[in-house]
This record gives sequence, C-alpha cells and structure tokens, in this order.
Amino acid sequence: MSLMVTNIRLPFDEPEAQALAEARRLTGLTGNDVQAAVCRVSIDARRGRITRVYSVRLDAPGDEKAFAERLQMPFVRYKPDEKPAVPRGTKRLAHRPVVVGLGPAGLFAAYTLARHGYAPLVLERGGDLDERDRAVDAFWGGGALDPDCNIQFGEGGAGAYSDGKLTTRIGDPLCDTVLETLAAHGAPTDIVKKAKPHVGTDILKNVVRAMRRDIVSHGGVVRFRTALTGVNLQSGALRAVRAGGDEIACERAVIAVGHSARDTFFALHENGVYFEPKAFSVGVRIEHLQSEIDRALYGKYAGHPLLPPAEYNLSRRADGRACYSFCMCPGGTVVAAQSEADTVVTNGMSLHARDGRNANAALAVSIDPADFADGTPFGGVALQRRIERAAFVQTGSYRAPCQRVGDFLAGTPSRKAGAVQPSYPIGVVYGEAAASLPAFAQDMLRDSLPYFGRKIRGYDAADALLTGPETRTSSPVRMTRGDDLFSLGCAGLIPCGEGAGYAGGIMSAAVDGIRAAHRIMAEYAPVLE
Repeated sequence: MSLMVTNIRLPFDEPEAQALAEARRLTGLTGNDVQAAVCRVSIDARRGRITRVYSVRLDAPGDEKAFAERLQMPFVRYKPDEKPAVPRGTKRLAHRPVVVGLGPAGLFAAYTLARHGYAPLVLERGGDLDERDRAVDAFWGGGALDPDCNIQFGEGGAGAYSDGKLTTRIGDPLCDTVLETLAAHGAPTDIVKKAKPHVGTDILKNVVRAMRRDIVSHGGVVRFRTALTGVNLQSGALRAVRAGGDEIACERAVIAVGHSARDTFFALHENGVYFEPKAFSVGVRIEHLQSEIDRALYGKYAGHPLLPPAEYNLSRRADGRACYSFCMCPGGTVVAAQSEADTVVTNGMSLHARDGRNANAALAVSIDPADFADGTPFGGVALQRRIERAAFVQTGSYRAPCQRVGDFLAGTPSRKAGAVQPSYPIGVVYGEAAASLPAFAQDMLRDSLPYFGRKIRGYDAADALLTGPETRTSSPVRMTRGDDLFSLGCAGLIPCGEGAGYAGGIMSAAVDGIRAAHRIMAEYAPVLE
C-alpha cells in the first residue's frame, strides 16, 4: 500500500530526482523514513513544450489512506496493493494441462502454470527462435516460405518480430506482473515505469528464450513443430487434443494459437468449437523519415540526446468507420509477415535502439462483420485472404505494392520512391499500394491522410510512402467463451489471447494467458507435489 502522486510535470532535461523531491514537497512527506520511487514516466510534447510527466510512489509509515483523504489534493491518491492472489485448487489432475501456442498468451499461461507446479505440456507448430530466425532470413532473402515457421508462427508468436511494445489500455493489475516477469528474464528494467514501454525485437527474443527455459526447468515440456489438428470432446467436455499425429489426453487445455492460425480455426470448428465473426481492420503501412517525425513533434528539440525517437497515435472517425494508426514503430522497418503461400502481408518491427532511418505504422480502417457476412464465422478470414492474394497477383511475387502518398492522394500509380526509401525486406513494386483493399477502405485512407497531416505537420507529405497490405491487425474471429473462461459448450477448453479474440497486443495477450492459467489453478492442485 502506498501513496501515488501523479501529473508531476518537469522540463524533459531535469533529472529524475527532481520528480521525487517535488512529490515530497507536495505531500509534506520529507522524512527519511518515507521511501520514494518513480513508477511511471512519459513524454508530453503537446502545446509547444516538451515535459516529462511523472507518477511517484511514496511509502510512508502510518495510515496512508487517511493521509491522502486529509490532503484532498487531486493528484495524490491512496493506492492499495491490487495484485490478485494466486489461486490454489484441490482437485487432482489426471494429466498435464496443455497449452497450445507459445506466443505471448501461451508463453505466460505456460510460465504461470510451470512456476506453480502444474508442469504444462506446450505445443507449438513452429520452431524455436533459432530455427525461426533461419526460416525468416531465408524467406526474406528470396527463399521459400515455411507455412509453419515464419513471422506469425513459432516460439514467441507474432510478438517476437515486432517492436516489443507493451502499451495497453486494459488497466489490469496483472500488467505489472507481466512487466516484472519480462524484466526478470532480461528485458530492460525501465519497462516497469515507462508509460509506453518497449523491449525491441532483438532483446525480446532472448527474453522469450529465457522464459521457455524457465518453463522447462520447472517441469514443463515444450514440443516444437507440433501443430494442433483437433480436439476430442465427449458430452461437451474436453477429453484430448490431437497434435503431431498423437491424441493427447487432458482435462484442461489453453488454446492460444494466434490471430493467423486459420487452419486451426477450421479444424476446431469442425470438432464442435464455437466461433463467431468479429470486427478487425485492414490497411497499409506508412513510412516517414524518423527525423521528420521528430521535427514535427519535438520542434527545435528534435535530435536532443535525452529525447527518445518520437512516436504518435492518430485516429479519425467518419460515416461509422474508424481510420487510425496502429503498431507505430519508431526507427523501424516494414516486414514481410506472410504465413500462407502466394500472399503479401506487411507488419512493422523495431529493434530496442529504434535507430533506423524510417518510422513506420499501420494505417488501418475498421471492418465490421456486416462487410463480409457470408453465413459462416469465417467471412473475415476469406476477406483477408482475398486482399493478400490480390496483392500477390498485383506484384507477381512476394514483393509488396508501394506508392508515394502524393500519388495515392492524386489517384495515380507511383513509378519510384522519393526522399523516403522503402524498408520492406523482399523488395517492392511501385504502383498502387492500397489497390487490393476494399474500395471503402481506400476512400477512408484517402480522406484521412490530409486530416492526419493537420495533426502532425508533414504526415501527408508527397514523399511519405505507403506499402501494403496490412491485414493481420487482429483476429477476424472470436472463440467465444463464457464467464468460466471455457469455450461455449466445451468444458475444459480455454480460448485465450489474440487468436481467440480476447486480446490486442503483447501486454493484453500476456495478461489473458495468466488469467487462463489461474482458471486452471483455481480448480486443481499442482501436479508436482
């Protein structure tokens, strides 16, 4: 339990110690027995001033709740310890719990189970990160696509090849658990206090490896190159999962297969698992020079060594739709994110230093189930595939269609790049970047770019670059679950994470994984006792 002093604004170049001193001054808690620590810090570059905004935790003896009430200061509040208690059931498991998928949701579900003695069996269709790196490098170098081991599938999931962004709006107390766990396994320790923490792909991969080793050291078993092919349900209850040619008996399984496991969706649906369509988004990647984004947001302070590469978050609503920036990667690259043959899919990635020449982000347009209704739960999957295959036909290869923003706004194809050079690793074909998208999505992008240009100077500059398509913003289906977290009509089967439609990003997926593990732990006693 502690006091939180929020909204402490200081010039960005003031030392952190000044924030601690200001928190003490505001509360009058200046004694040596009062412990102070920064727990959140962010950059605010609005209104022509650049400040750091701090939240400081003060731990003082006495009744902190009553003290905060007496102060009656809007930025001082009492913060109780909100970490959920670790549940512990009493029933006996006849078999190991199974976790399917080793992306953020599956990784944290398996880690939580393993650390508390439940010895999970983890099934991952792709390879470990060493094998995965080789497969991705080979594909980006012009080799064949491995449909089971790529940007989407393998140890770490899609999150392992991203910016390692840990921002979220869910406000769950378990977010702190996720940050602390990542830091304990090699992530930068400052992620626990940054308002917009990120790890970077280069560091995140080693963090994932360390967590997997921890799972194994605590009795868990990880099987790579083992794809889920179905489940055995009897009288509405889980009896086994089918994977790698085996039927594996289990009472409880966490299904955390990610948003791109389309063949797994179909197989589970055939086995009686309930799916429904959900909204998602499609769009393109936009690239600017990072120096231009810095200049637009930081003004004369652009390039200052105490300021991180600038990042942004943009949104616009019109006619019932949204257009917004997503997965912004400062100093990053646009990557080839295919998981099916003869398709083009883009995503974004940054290393920890974020020191690349370009900034990139998805510009996505919302898609509603009414846009793709086909009488099945998988109309969104069909739409994604149509877009991705149309882009492949457009370029005649795994190269991505690319277009200058000025040409896109004018409705003319591009023939070359300008000041911003494309970073997509396989190469691009100049022309129309958004041509494979539905017409309404193209129109929304065209209408939104000038609007965003009024928010960030130069955002709609002629030489900014669009590369498409971006289709994997989130899952187009939901594996609907009840209040007990079980799939509807499938007792014991716990859909989890982005692929199940219950998360959006590394942090929320990891939290959902912990919740899934806790559901099992609340019912059953540990296996290793």
